[in-house]
Amino acid sequence: MTQYFLTIPHDTADEPTMESMQEMDPAELEALVAAVDDFNTALQDAGAFVHAGGLHPPSTAVTVDATGPEVQRLPQPFVEASEYVGGFWIIETPDQETALGWAERCSAALQSRIEVRALQ
Repeated sequence: MTQYFLTIPHDTADEPTMESMQEMDPAELEALVAAVDDFNTALQDAGAFVHAGGLHPPSTAVTVDATGPEVQRLPQPFVEASEYVGGFWIIETPDQETALGWAERCSAALQSRIEVRALQ
């Protein structure tokens, strides 16, 4: 079995806030939460679920660089980008095709693109 990393892109540099979440239509938000819950349940029932989590926005990142004579801790992401990873799943499947099938279900649930990569 191979583990795969499914990532959810946040398509803008604008970071979500509690206020922006409250701007969503309540029915749409409820449907989204239910779809993701159904997806997670299906992963667990299939034995494919390993771990999942959301990530705080890039403004909370600290980049550590110990490659020089002095360690640096920089209060910033290591890459400046207009998009960033907002969350992830680690799943375990027998092959890439099965992982891609799960990613299709995840994409439909979230109405978002999903990136799939095998873990080394």
